[in-house]
Amino acid sequence: MLPHENTTRLISLDMELSSRPKHRGIDGPRNLSSAGGIHPKQQPTQPMDRVSWLMLISLSVLWGGSFFFTEIALVDLPPLTLVLCRVSIATMILWWVVLLRDIPIPRDPKFWAGVAVMGALNNLIPFCLIVWSQTQITSSLAAILNATTPLFTLLIAHIATDSEKLTLRKTIGVLIGFGGVIVIFGVPTSGTEVGLLAPAAVLLAAFSYGCAGVFGRRFATTPPILTAAGMTSASSLMLLPLSILIDQPWHLPVPTTSTILAVLGFATLSTALAYILYFAILKRAGASNLLLVTFLIPVSAILLGVGFLNETLMPQHIIGMVVIGAGLAVIDGRLVRRKIG
Repeated sequence: MLPHENTTRLISLDMELSSRPKHRGIDGPRNLSSAGGIHPKQQPTQPMDRVSWLMLISLSVLWGGSFFFTEIALVDLPPLTLVLCRVSIATMILWWVVLLRDIPIPRDPKFWAGVAVMGALNNLIPFCLIVWSQTQITSSLAAILNATTPLFTLLIAHIATDSEKLTLRKTIGVLIGFGGVIVIFGVPTSGTEVGLLAPAAVLLAAFSYGCAGVFGRRFATTPPILTAAGMTSASSLMLLPLSILIDQPWHLPVPTTSTILAVLGFATLSTALAYILYFAILKRAGASNLLLVTFLIPVSAILLGVGFLNETLMPQHIIGMVVIGAGLAVIDGRLVRRKIG
C-alpha cells in the first residue's frame, strides 16, 4: 500500500501467485503479493461483477494513493516519523474493528512473536525504504518498482517451500518482469550510483514484502484483521524508539494542514480502510481476481502523481512498467491462452 502498501499494500497485502489460492500484502503492500497468506481458507476464483470491479479499482486507488500521500507529507515530516504516524493511526482503527467484531485476542507468545516478524517484514522495513526512496524519486516510479513484489514472492516461495515451486510459465513471467526492471534502471554509467540507490531501496522493499508473504502462511487460520492489527502494533512499537532517536520529532516544525491531511489519508484510507476492503474483495471475488490489483496500482499512482504533483516519467520508465506488467500477466496466466507451464 504501501504501498502499495500494497501494500501493501495490506497486511502483507498479498497477491495470489501460486497454483492454489494464496494470500500476500501492502502495501505492499500494499502491497500485495504473497505466496502464502495470513487469512483463512481462500475461496475459488469467481466471476468479477460490476461491484467487484468497482471495489478492485477503489482498492488500487487507495494503495496507489499511499505513494501520493507520502509525497505530500514528506514536505514536513522525515521518513521514520511519517511511517510511525501511518502504522500507529492504522493500529488504532484496526483494533477498533477487532473489538467491534468481538474477535478473541490470542495470548500465545508464539502468535505475538510471529506478528512481530510480520510487522518488521511487511511494515517496518518496506514502508521505511519506500518512503525514504520518495525523497529521491517520484511517487510514480516508486509505485512501478513496487509492482515487482509478486516476482520476489514467487522466487522466495520457490526456494523456501516445497509446495510453491516455479512452473515454466511462471519462470518466464518472472524473467520478463525483471527484464522490465533492467529497462527502468538502464545502462549504469559513471556517477549514477546515487541515482540508483533509491530505486534499489524500493526493490529491497518488494523483496521484504515477498518474505512477509511466505512467512505469513503460518497465520492461515488467524482472522486477517487480527493479524493486521497485530502487525501494525508491532511495527509501531519498533518504530517509536527509532523515530525518537533519529528524527527527534519534538524539534520538527508544526506540520501544515496539507501534511496532516496527507498523514490521515495515508493511515486511514491507504492502510486501515484498504486492509478492510482487501479482505472484502478476497471473500467476494477470490484471490486470483484480487491479483488484478497489481496491474492497477501503478496506473493509479501515476495518474495521481502526474495529475496532482506535476510528476513526469522517462520513456524507459513507461516501457519498463509495460514489460513488468507483461511478466505479471504471464504469471497470472489468464491472458495467456496457450499453456506453457
